[in-house]
Amino acid sequence: MHVLVVTAVPAERDAVTRAFGGGRPGADHSGNDSSGGGAEASVFHVRGAEVHRAGPFDVLAGGVGPAAAAASTAFALASDRYDLVISAGIGGGFAGVAPVGSLVVAGRVVVADLGAETPEGFVPVTGLGFGQVLHIPPRSLVRAAAAATGAVTGTVLTVSTVTGSAGRAAALLAAHPGAAAEAMEGFGVAEAADLADLPVLEIRAVSNAVGPRDRDAWRIGDALAALTDAFGKLAPVLEGWIHHDRNDS
Repeated sequence: MHVLVVTAVPAERDAVTRAFGGGRPGADHSGNDSSGGGAEASVFHVRGAEVHRAGPFDVLAGGVGPAAAAASTAFALASDRYDLVISAGIGGGFAGVAPVGSLVVAGRVVVADLGAETPEGFVPVTGLGFGQVLHIPPRSLVRAAAAATGAVTGTVLTVSTVTGSAGRAAALLAAHPGAAAEAMEGFGVAEAADLADLPVLEIRAVSNAVGPRDRDAWRIGDALAALTDAFGKLAPVLEGWIHHDRNDS
Protein backbone atom coordinates (compact mmCIF):
# COMPACT_ATOMS: atom_id res chain seq x y z
CA MET A 1 0.00 0.00 0.00
CA HIS A 2 1.28 3.44 -0.92
CA VAL A 3 -0.82 6.46 0.07
CA LEU A 4 -0.19 10.17 -0.54
CA VAL A 5 -1.45 12.44 2.24
CA VAL A 6 -1.58 16.16 1.51
CA THR A 7 -1.90 18.71 4.31
CA ALA A 8 -1.70 22.49 4.14
CA VAL A 9 1.02 23.23 6.69
CA PRO A 10 3.89 21.39 8.41
CA ALA A 11 2.05 21.22 11.77
CA GLU A 12 -0.67 19.10 10.12
CA ARG A 13 1.91 16.99 8.28
CA ASP A 14 3.71 16.31 11.55
CA ALA A 15 0.45 15.39 13.26
CA VAL A 16 -0.03 12.65 10.65
CA THR A 17 3.52 11.31 10.84
CA ARG A 18 3.37 11.36 14.65
CA ALA A 19 0.92 8.48 14.42
CA PHE A 20 3.88 6.37 13.27
CA GLY A 21 6.43 7.55 15.82
CA GLY A 22 7.28 10.86 14.22
CA GLY A 23 10.21 9.92 12.05
CA ARG A 24 13.83 10.90 11.70
CA PRO A 25 15.23 12.34 8.49
CA GLY A 26 17.98 10.31 6.89
CA ALA A 27 16.55 8.08 4.19
CA ASP A 28 16.40 8.96 0.52
CA HIS A 29 13.41 8.57 -1.79
CA SER A 30 14.16 4.93 -2.41
CA GLY A 31 14.04 4.21 1.32
CA ASN A 32 17.81 3.72 1.73
CA ASP A 33 18.98 5.06 5.06
CA SER A 34 21.75 7.64 4.74
CA SER A 35 22.09 8.35 8.45
CA GLY A 36 23.86 5.15 9.45
CA GLY A 37 20.91 3.49 11.18
CA GLY A 38 17.37 2.35 10.67
CA ALA A 39 15.27 5.46 10.08
CA GLU A 40 11.61 5.55 11.08
CA ALA A 41 10.80 7.91 8.21
CA SER A 42 12.45 9.29 5.13
CA VAL A 43 12.38 12.80 3.76
CA PHE A 44 12.54 13.72 0.10
CA HIS A 45 11.56 16.64 -2.12
CA VAL A 46 9.23 17.14 -5.05
CA ARG A 47 9.59 20.47 -6.86
CA GLY A 48 10.38 22.52 -3.78
CA ALA A 49 8.14 20.65 -1.33
CA GLU A 50 9.31 18.36 1.45
CA VAL A 51 7.64 14.95 1.73
CA HIS A 52 7.87 12.79 4.85
CA ARG A 53 7.48 9.04 4.38
CA ALA A 54 6.04 7.40 7.50
CA GLY A 55 4.79 3.84 7.38
CA PRO A 56 2.66 3.45 4.24
CA PHE A 57 2.11 7.21 3.92
CA ASP A 58 3.97 9.90 2.01
CA VAL A 59 2.91 13.10 3.77
CA LEU A 60 3.24 16.44 2.00
CA ALA A 61 2.62 19.93 3.40
CA GLY A 62 1.44 21.28 0.08
CA GLY A 63 0.42 24.84 0.95
CA VAL A 64 -2.72 26.74 1.88
CA GLY A 65 -5.67 26.96 -0.47
CA PRO A 66 -7.00 24.88 -3.35
CA ALA A 67 -4.53 26.12 -5.98
CA ALA A 68 -1.42 25.31 -3.93
CA ALA A 69 -2.94 21.98 -2.89
CA ALA A 70 -3.72 20.98 -6.46
CA ALA A 71 -0.29 21.97 -7.77
CA SER A 72 1.70 20.24 -5.03
CA THR A 73 -0.46 17.11 -5.22
CA ALA A 74 0.03 16.93 -8.98
CA PHE A 75 3.81 17.18 -8.64
CA ALA A 76 3.85 14.48 -5.97
CA LEU A 77 1.68 12.15 -8.04
CA ALA A 78 4.04 12.60 -10.98
CA SER A 79 6.98 11.54 -8.80
CA ASP A 80 5.74 8.12 -7.66
CA ARG A 81 2.95 5.55 -7.91
CA TYR A 82 0.13 5.68 -5.36
CA ASP A 83 -3.00 3.71 -4.55
CA LEU A 84 -4.92 6.50 -2.80
CA VAL A 85 -4.74 10.25 -2.11
CA ILE A 86 -5.91 11.79 1.18
CA SER A 87 -6.50 15.46 1.93
CA ALA A 88 -6.02 15.84 5.68
CA GLY A 89 -5.78 18.58 8.26
CA ILE A 90 -7.78 20.72 10.62
CA GLY A 91 -10.84 22.74 9.69
CA GLY A 92 -14.00 24.40 10.86
CA GLY A 93 -17.05 22.39 11.86
CA PHE A 94 -20.68 23.43 11.41
CA ALA A 95 -22.52 23.75 14.71
CA GLY A 96 -24.72 20.82 15.58
CA VAL A 97 -22.97 18.52 13.13
CA ALA A 98 -19.23 18.50 13.87
CA PRO A 99 -18.26 19.98 17.25
CA VAL A 100 -14.77 21.15 18.11
CA GLY A 101 -12.49 18.17 18.66
CA SER A 102 -14.47 15.84 16.42
CA LEU A 103 -13.41 14.24 13.14
CA VAL A 104 -15.11 14.52 9.78
CA VAL A 105 -14.68 12.13 6.86
CA ALA A 106 -16.00 13.68 3.67
CA GLY A 107 -18.77 11.85 1.86
CA ARG A 108 -18.67 14.69 -0.66
CA VAL A 109 -15.87 17.13 -1.45
CA VAL A 110 -17.42 20.35 -2.75
CA VAL A 111 -15.87 23.64 -3.81
CA ALA A 112 -18.27 26.21 -2.36
CA ASP A 113 -17.16 29.51 -3.88
CA LEU A 114 -16.11 28.71 -7.45
CA GLY A 115 -18.56 30.44 -9.76
CA ALA A 116 -20.11 33.85 -10.31
CA GLU A 117 -22.21 36.37 -8.41
CA THR A 118 -25.36 37.32 -10.33
CA PRO A 119 -28.36 39.54 -9.53
CA GLU A 120 -30.17 36.34 -8.57
CA GLY A 121 -27.35 35.20 -6.28
CA PHE A 122 -24.34 32.91 -6.50
CA VAL A 123 -24.11 30.53 -9.46
CA PRO A 124 -21.60 27.64 -9.27
CA VAL A 125 -19.21 27.20 -12.14
CA THR A 126 -21.22 24.22 -13.38
CA GLY A 127 -24.21 26.54 -13.76
CA LEU A 128 -22.09 28.60 -16.14
CA GLY A 129 -21.61 25.56 -18.35
CA PHE A 130 -18.12 24.36 -17.50
CA GLY A 131 -15.92 22.88 -14.78
CA GLN A 132 -16.96 20.74 -11.83
CA VAL A 133 -17.68 21.46 -8.20
CA LEU A 134 -17.97 17.98 -6.67
CA HIS A 135 -15.88 14.88 -6.03
CA ILE A 136 -17.34 11.84 -4.28
CA PRO A 137 -14.89 9.62 -2.38
CA PRO A 138 -15.52 5.86 -2.55
CA ARG A 139 -18.49 5.18 -0.32
CA SER A 140 -17.15 1.93 1.13
CA LEU A 141 -13.90 3.70 2.04
CA VAL A 142 -15.77 6.57 3.69
CA ARG A 143 -17.80 4.10 5.76
CA ALA A 144 -14.74 2.12 6.81
CA ALA A 145 -12.68 5.21 7.71
CA ALA A 146 -15.51 6.76 9.70
CA ALA A 147 -16.17 3.54 11.59
CA ALA A 148 -12.51 3.12 12.48
CA THR A 149 -12.02 6.69 13.68
CA GLY A 150 -15.44 7.53 15.10
CA ALA A 151 -15.80 10.34 12.60
CA VAL A 152 -18.89 12.15 11.41
CA THR A 153 -19.54 11.84 7.67
CA GLY A 154 -20.86 14.68 5.56
CA THR A 155 -19.95 17.23 2.93
CA VAL A 156 -16.67 19.05 3.43
CA LEU A 157 -16.67 22.42 1.71
CA THR A 158 -13.53 23.84 0.14
CA VAL A 159 -13.39 27.63 0.35
CA SER A 160 -10.78 30.15 -0.71
CA THR A 161 -11.90 32.56 2.02
CA VAL A 162 -12.53 31.06 5.46
CA THR A 163 -15.93 31.91 6.93
CA GLY A 164 -15.86 34.70 9.51
CA SER A 165 -19.49 35.61 10.08
CA ALA A 166 -22.77 34.01 11.10
CA GLY A 167 -24.36 35.24 7.88
CA ARG A 168 -21.79 33.51 5.70
CA ALA A 169 -22.11 30.28 7.71
CA ALA A 170 -25.88 30.36 7.28
CA ALA A 171 -25.54 30.99 3.54
CA LEU A 172 -23.21 28.03 3.14
CA LEU A 173 -25.57 25.75 5.02
CA ALA A 174 -28.51 26.95 2.94
CA ALA A 175 -26.61 26.17 -0.25
CA HIS A 176 -25.14 22.91 1.08
CA PRO A 177 -27.54 21.36 3.64
CA GLY A 178 -25.28 18.34 4.18
CA ALA A 179 -22.22 20.40 5.09
CA ALA A 180 -20.29 19.16 8.11
CA ALA A 181 -17.04 21.14 7.82
CA GLU A 182 -15.12 23.65 5.76
CA ALA A 183 -11.44 23.80 4.87
CA MET A 184 -9.30 25.21 2.07
CA GLU A 185 -7.58 22.34 0.24
CA GLY A 186 -9.77 19.28 -0.28
CA PHE A 187 -11.15 20.13 -3.70
CA GLY A 188 -7.70 21.01 -5.04
CA VAL A 189 -6.30 17.68 -3.86
CA ALA A 190 -9.31 15.88 -5.33
CA GLU A 191 -8.89 17.59 -8.70
CA ALA A 192 -5.29 16.38 -8.96
CA ALA A 193 -6.23 12.87 -7.83
CA ASP A 194 -9.03 12.75 -10.38
CA LEU A 195 -6.65 13.69 -13.20
CA ALA A 196 -4.39 10.83 -12.06
CA ASP A 197 -7.40 8.46 -11.96
CA LEU A 198 -6.91 7.81 -8.24
CA PRO A 199 -9.50 7.64 -5.44
CA VAL A 200 -9.49 10.46 -2.90
CA LEU A 201 -10.47 10.76 0.76
CA GLU A 202 -10.73 13.89 2.90
CA ILE A 203 -10.34 13.85 6.68
CA ARG A 204 -10.72 16.94 8.88
CA ALA A 205 -10.20 17.37 12.61
CA VAL A 206 -12.36 20.24 13.83
CA SER A 207 -10.48 23.05 15.54
CA ASN A 208 -13.21 25.72 15.54
CA ALA A 209 -16.82 26.38 14.73
CA VAL A 210 -17.71 27.80 11.31
CA GLY A 211 -18.95 31.33 11.88
CA PRO A 212 -17.71 34.47 13.64
CA ARG A 213 -13.95 34.35 14.16
CA ASP A 214 -13.08 33.81 17.82
CA ARG A 215 -9.44 32.81 18.07
CA ASP A 216 -9.71 32.35 21.83
CA ALA A 217 -12.17 29.51 21.22
CA TRP A 218 -9.98 27.67 18.70
CA ARG A 219 -8.58 24.33 19.85
CA ILE A 220 -5.84 23.72 17.31
CA GLY A 221 -3.77 21.50 19.61
CA ASP A 222 -6.75 19.26 20.34
CA ALA A 223 -7.57 19.02 16.64
CA LEU A 224 -4.00 18.07 15.73
CA ALA A 225 -4.03 15.40 18.45
CA ALA A 226 -7.30 14.05 17.02
CA LEU A 227 -5.69 13.92 13.58
CA THR A 228 -2.77 11.89 14.97
CA ASP A 229 -5.15 9.49 16.67
CA ALA A 230 -7.17 9.06 13.49
CA PHE A 231 -4.19 8.11 11.36
CA GLY A 232 -3.03 5.67 13.99
CA LYS A 233 -6.28 3.78 13.36
CA LEU A 234 -6.48 4.18 9.59
CA ALA A 235 -3.55 2.19 8.22
CA PRO A 236 -5.10 -1.31 8.48
CA VAL A 237 -8.46 0.01 7.27
CA LEU A 238 -6.92 1.58 4.18
CA GLU A 239 -4.83 -1.48 3.41
CA GLY A 240 -7.87 -3.73 3.64
CA TRP A 241 -9.89 -1.44 1.38
CA ILE A 242 -7.14 -1.08 -1.24
CA HIS A 243 -6.49 -4.79 -1.46
CA HIS A 244 -10.00 -6.20 -1.00
CA ASP A 245 -12.83 -3.69 -1.25
CA ARG A 246 -11.75 -1.11 -3.83
CA ASN A 247 -13.70 -2.64 -6.68
CA ASP A 248 -16.87 -2.78 -4.57
CA SER A 249 -17.09 1.01 -4.03
